[in-house]
Amino acid sequence: MFLFRLASFVFGYVNMLVQGENIEKFLNVAVSRGIYLWDISRAGDNRIFVKTRLSAVKPLRHIARKTKSRFSFRGRKGLPFIAGQFRRRKSLLAGALIFMAGLYILSSFVWFIDVKGNRRLPPDMIMKTAAEAGLRVGSLRFGVDRQRVENIILERIPEVSYVGVTISGTRATIEIAEKIIIHKLQMKPAHVVAKKAGLVREVLVLVGNPTVKEGDIVVPGQILISGVVSAPDGQNSALPGGPAGGQLVPAPAAPPAYVHARGVVRARVWYEGYGEAPLVEEGTRATGSTASRVCIKIAGKEIILSGVQKIPFSMYTSERDVKKPPGWRNISIPVELITDKYTEIENYREERSRDEAAGIARRKALESARCGIAGEVMILREQSGEVVLKNPEGVIRFTATIETLEDIGVEKAIH
Repeated sequence: MFLFRLASFVFGYVNMLVQGENIEKFLNVAVSRGIYLWDISRAGDNRIFVKTRLSAVKPLRHIARKTKSRFSFRGRKGLPFIAGQFRRRKSLLAGALIFMAGLYILSSFVWFIDVKGNRRLPPDMIMKTAAEAGLRVGSLRFGVDRQRVENIILERIPEVSYVGVTISGTRATIEIAEKIIIHKLQMKPAHVVAKKAGLVREVLVLVGNPTVKEGDIVVPGQILISGVVSAPDGQNSALPGGPAGGQLVPAPAAPPAYVHARGVVRARVWYEGYGEAPLVEEGTRATGSTASRVCIKIAGKEIILSGVQKIPFSMYTSERDVKKPPGWRNISIPVELITDKYTEIENYREERSRDEAAGIARRKALESARCGIAGEVMILREQSGEVVLKNPEGVIRFTATIETLEDIGVEKAIH
């Protein structure tokens, strides 16, 4: 069907209105002579609409005369008719050709350049280097040597480790990967001190003098690895003037060396938390319903511009946002734009069983203990227990303890 419609468009076809008393005979004769007709529909008594190819119009005139019928054209479609219109409108054809040629010429240039993958390097630097290599806005896309652009960017920007240039249509994309530059740390003398209390489990010294060992209890700020390293003991040396030609005297002690201590000190650390939950809880909470209004305040008088005129809630909380126009010199404009937001609240009373309240209190205690944990740690154990009082007052109380193993060392400069 598609090929048939395509051929009909290429060779041209017409939509005709056929009238006469012998329309059936007209159709039968046309079919018997191999003339293809389609989209046949009745338009009334002795009238039909029919489509046929342009080449069949002349034979159909003879058939119409023989069957005492007549037809008129209601539409002309296809390439021959379009070409005929252009022949009559040569300026339109010339304009279309010029437009197509201009569109092709414009699509042969690079009009957009994107830089991707850069984090530290500014895109202007990369685009400027690419322009020096021949890739710039307005460059002929077929004349851009992508390999040359990549090589020049790699050569002139040492922070780039990879460059890929792709051109799609009028857009060029420069994708880069930056080198990971590891800056040398300023190795100033420093201790490794404890940032929190704990029980030392492991000491690994890279640089410095350890001051704690496994099993020691440390407190925050205590030195774990000292940056002050004592010089080795002085060796005895012979000084002239003794009875045997020299006298052995101890060499003077060398001053201690100051280094940037480094190492890992892992310790067991305990975090504690507390949580409680009443058996009967009363209070207020938001229902989820909100309302707002915007008003303008001029000289102390508020005029509502939009939103609710009257607050639709009996109990609510409100938030107000006030915006004022900037002053000019010493003149203050007495106009304010005020936005009020109202949130409905309600009273509630919730009764819990002892097990439900204990679960809530335990969860709160563990969450409270976890709040103090930060960084990469290994949780060794979690414990929780109920706090039993003589007068519980309808409240279930829990404490929780979390034991972790973590690196507690932090560097501290030696002043």
